[in-house]
Amino acid sequence: MTITGAPINRVDAWAKVSGAACYSAEHPVDNVAHAVLVTSTIPSGRVLSIDDSAAREVPGVLLVMTPANAMRLPPNMKDGKLQPPIGRRLTLLQEDDVYYNNQPIAVVVADTFERAREAGARLRIEYERKPAVLDFEEAKASVHPPEKVLTEETDTKRGDLQAGLLAGSARIDVTYTTPVENHNPLETHATIAQWDGDRLTLYDSTQYMKGVQRIVASIFGIPPENVTAICPYVGGGFGAKGSVWSHVVLAAMAAKQLGRPVKLSLDRNQMFGPVGTRPNTEQRMRMAALSDGRMTASSHDTIAYTSMIEDWIEPCGLVTRMMYESPNQATSHRLARMNLGTPTFMRAPGEATGSYAQDCAIDELAYELHMDPLDLRLKNYTERDPGKDLPFSSKSLRQCYEIGAERFGWRDRNPQPRSMRQGSKLVGWGMATASYPTNRSAAECSATLLPDGTALFRSGTQDLGTGTYTVMTQVAADALGVPVDRVRFELGNSQMPEAPVSGGSTTVASVAPAVQAAGRALRLKLLGIAAADECSPLFGATADQVGVDSTSDGGELYLLDDPARRVAMQAIAARHGGPVEVTAKAEPGDAKQKYSMHAFGAVFVEVTVDEDLGEIRVPRVVGVYGVGKLMNEKTGYSQLMGGIVWGIGLALLEETLIDKREGRAVNGNLAEYHVPTNADIQAIDVQIVDEDDPHVNPLGAKGIGEIGITGVGAAIANAVFHATGKRVRDLPITLDKLL
Repeated sequence: MTITGAPINRVDAWAKVSGAACYSAEHPVDNVAHAVLVTSTIPSGRVLSIDDSAAREVPGVLLVMTPANAMRLPPNMKDGKLQPPIGRRLTLLQEDDVYYNNQPIAVVVADTFERAREAGARLRIEYERKPAVLDFEEAKASVHPPEKVLTEETDTKRGDLQAGLLAGSARIDVTYTTPVENHNPLETHATIAQWDGDRLTLYDSTQYMKGVQRIVASIFGIPPENVTAICPYVGGGFGAKGSVWSHVVLAAMAAKQLGRPVKLSLDRNQMFGPVGTRPNTEQRMRMAALSDGRMTASSHDTIAYTSMIEDWIEPCGLVTRMMYESPNQATSHRLARMNLGTPTFMRAPGEATGSYAQDCAIDELAYELHMDPLDLRLKNYTERDPGKDLPFSSKSLRQCYEIGAERFGWRDRNPQPRSMRQGSKLVGWGMATASYPTNRSAAECSATLLPDGTALFRSGTQDLGTGTYTVMTQVAADALGVPVDRVRFELGNSQMPEAPVSGGSTTVASVAPAVQAAGRALRLKLLGIAAADECSPLFGATADQVGVDSTSDGGELYLLDDPARRVAMQAIAARHGGPVEVTAKAEPGDAKQKYSMHAFGAVFVEVTVDEDLGEIRVPRVVGVYGVGKLMNEKTGYSQLMGGIVWGIGLALLEETLIDKREGRAVNGNLAEYHVPTNADIQAIDVQIVDEDDPHVNPLGAKGIGEIGITGVGAAIANAVFHATGKRVRDLPITLDKLL
């Protein structure tokens, strides 16, 4: 009997609903002082002076840290540019230059948060203003290529694009845009920094504790083992918490200068600029196909903004390189510098925005061919990644199309725009393809059988609210061979065994194999102890002669040829005289050189559009996915549904509006930065295709944290066109664009 995959409840559920779960700003630290980040109000220039006399009149003010008095960091670490994209170019009060509005320029510390906030508001700051680039159209006049697009080439080319475009019976040449978007987790970024001599403890809301440990240690010039990052719970991250940002180091600097622990939490407005964003993009799509739908050419050219201090590319073209069979293809990525904060990962970076452009273009090409959009996709279906010229490790997309179309009723669709109605509402049906790469990194896990018969597993990973605690507990229980209630999985401490960033949908695919390896190694060690014990029923037994019974209380090992000869794991540990412990490592082999690894899915959407008001509703979404082996049916479905909700926000709501005079987000709060709420979401039908992929990792699991958002934006945009006959190519699709 296996527990992996079963829809068991979250093991951390009670801690969260009872308030026992401790988030980064909630850790009880004695004598903690409260810090407030003060940010710039100009987009470009430098700080001439900061008058803190009025601020110091506030009772309880302990420190006003500015470029004039901040501790000096090693010269090569003054901007913290280390190991991008995890280590970013930071602003650490080592200089007075201002590169974007809302950039950190001071830290005020007091004995209470309220006093720190009041003192921060009393600072009198003088600037020297310089010209700022705040209009994307102006920025596009001078673009440059990034060095890389993630780990891939910036531009690609195969075949002869121009010849392929000319060979087509139908062709399109269209441009799509996506806006600046910002992460808005319920928990804003927060850090508590506490020094003990040259040892630093950081309670930090992060998606990568090991990254925090290494990057911060490097900035201060101390050994990594002197830094401990602690984060048992993350109140949402979505990519923004995958990097080390300025506030983390500034909190540690303030604590060092003050000689006292310091807590620094960003306010909601400070989530817009200093901690990353999804950049706006302009994506030109060109496609051509023969009359039967066979694609002869495709190209995908992306321009995205980046900051003045660092390059960051939204990798939109990667999905086009691998999705459809196209003998002639080109992709490119270019950056336009602007006086805005540096962009970063945001859920499905590149795939969410790139799939929007690609799948809308496919829909437009289908209309040019008078062909069903689903049939056009099937006509260009490929079992090999044409960009890498490798077979896919597994691909269930055809089944996803078939199941999704049947559940949605796609074949009943009247293809004519404005042909379907529901009372006074126009009805539109659209579809798109979902995809996300399957990533895996090396990871380690320790496993200990305690004298009371419970097993403790530890790995230095993170739980972003996705169910990591629960899934790892299930994998550990199966690997060791004990009931799930006898296992405790711990994470959230950088002193635990190595684990990668929780980004790129990589946690389960990376950490779960290490947990599995640790469980099996612990079981083997217990067998070795029992086999060497002359008083044991398993004396002299070898591993191939012994089975495990996980249904018994605590788990038992027994001889396969004589099941009556068995011994409880707890009894083995007791005779051993104490805890039995192992540490195991799991790392990817060379499978990625042999296979292209992706999860796939199909998304079908219905929209209704008020003909007079332009109001769009999404009454139903059907999403069908091939994601390898699902580790927990309940948390897995929840993840995919959450991604679909994000896709609805991408298509219809989310947009950061930048003041083109001052470069500040004018809707930098949750009142005016619109995200989907319960009232916006109706029926979501998620289905999983059974898929066996022995190549991605030993458990056959593909990451699912990001695939859910992909394809949804395009499916909604295509449905809006079907409903209204109006093609909106600029997200979000708001009612003013339909009237």
